[in-house]
Amino acid sequence: MADRKIMAYRRENGRVGVRNHVVILPLDDISNAACEAVANNIKGTMALPHAYGRLQFGEDLDLHFRTMIGTGANPNVAACIVVGIEPEWTGVVADGISETGKPVAAFSIEQNGDINTIAAASRKAKEFVHWATELQREECDISELWVSTKCGESDTTTGLSSCPTVGNMYDKLLPKGIYGCFGETSEITGAEHLCEARAATPEAGRKFMEIFQAYQDEVIEPFKTSDLSDSQPTKGNILGGLTTIEEKALGNLEKIGRTSAYVDALGPAEAPAKGAGLYFMDTSSAAAECVTLMAAAGYVIHTFPTGQGNVVGNPIVPVIKISGNPRTLRTMSEHIDVDVTGVLRRDMTIDQAGDALIDMIARTANGRNTAAEALGHREFVMTKLYRSA
Repeated sequence: MADRKIMAYRRENGRVGVRNHVVILPLDDISNAACEAVANNIKGTMALPHAYGRLQFGEDLDLHFRTMIGTGANPNVAACIVVGIEPEWTGVVADGISETGKPVAAFSIEQNGDINTIAAASRKAKEFVHWATELQREECDISELWVSTKCGESDTTTGLSSCPTVGNMYDKLLPKGIYGCFGETSEITGAEHLCEARAATPEAGRKFMEIFQAYQDEVIEPFKTSDLSDSQPTKGNILGGLTTIEEKALGNLEKIGRTSAYVDALGPAEAPAKGAGLYFMDTSSAAAECVTLMAAAGYVIHTFPTGQGNVVGNPIVPVIKISGNPRTLRTMSEHIDVDVTGVLRRDMTIDQAGDALIDMIARTANGRNTAAEALGHREFVMTKLYRSA
């Protein structure tokens, strides 16, 4: 399984993408309408509306730019139109995306208005669609993929089946050269010492602990009402049998396997810089936010273990759902891509489940729509650090 070939798009910077989107990217919230109008005019494009981008500053602004640029630069995006109210910040994002070598164009609404901006951007978007739709997939090694992971709606089955399935996949594919990523800072609470021990180097372990402690000191402690204020574990987690955040954390860490070690700890939407391997990223445990950040860091496929059933998707990155909960497969089967209920019935081993996930990753890379894609889930949620000025 780990030596499989896939058919994917080779981008100008050498990266491998598994989708071929032409994205209409709003720099800020007040440019959403123009971007949606362009996407309505030109079929084969996709607007990514969001809620932020005005009067942000400092680290929050840096994260906004990093997420915007990373989204447009993702290898699943063939070409990108950036629309913003002001030309300067719009140009910053477009210039950042252009460093990949892919086609990108920037349009600003000030002194042009919506109608003229929409018309000009629509003409350029049409050119990009013609160009992108003639691109051909080529044979690539599965080891060239960047595969991220996050779990959601966890329950007792998650830590026993679907999370270990992802861990088994990483144990097999990371030695072959893929890039992996896990996160959910708050969800590691109670198992942070175990996560620190899984670092490949003392430096990586220290960076993780600094990130984890900063979250505790700067977010949880100043604003909590009681522990994690009913956010961890969630009501769904409790309904599924997880009574403490520590139980949830232990199941969460099953996603990084038995032999894998992370090589670095990253900030939100930060691209890995230390070569192939597994990375920790500081993210929210909210599904759409986490997947958006990992997509902005360059990951092209997302694996998503779920117990109770989670429906989240992403506009540019296919999200593969894995579940070992028999009830979820009965009641929400349309949302699940990989059925590992056999692990709990003891007619499927974790090793076999890992192979089934690798097979689904290859099929998804080759063009199979995930359940979330087929059902139209395009959740794109920016992370904001603090209030706007």
